[in-house]
Amino acid sequence: MSQQKLHNRQHLKDLKKELRHNLTPAEAKLWTELKSRQLKGRRFNRQHSIGNYIVDFYCASEKLIVELDGDVHNNPIAQDYDLKRTAYLENLGYKVLRFENKMVFDHMRSVLQGITECFKEEKS
Repeated sequence: MSQQKLHNRQHLKDLKKELRHNLTPAEAKLWTELKSRQLKGRRFNRQHSIGNYIVDFYCASEKLIVELDGDVHNNPIAQDYDLKRTAYLENLGYKVLRFENKMVFDHMRSVLQGITECFKEEKS
């Protein structure tokens, strides 16, 4: 499957736009740290589609996906969906990091450290 067909599929365009304009409070807070290459010079996109899934944050240069989980993820159906989604993305070669929303508010430094530990090498 080509990268163009895998990323940013046309049928998800409107949903991605809606999600970008309606970030959760945790997504908005983390985005303030990730946007404009603020984290070690890495470019992150928010609400990026890969296959038929829309991920919260995506760093192409690192093949890294960052997902934030709120209370909606604390039920068996959502957890099963998340496992299948993560397996699909990891099978494509992506690293998927998950953080609870509470971590973003209470331990932002740890969240950012967890993300940077996944970077392959230091950029100047």
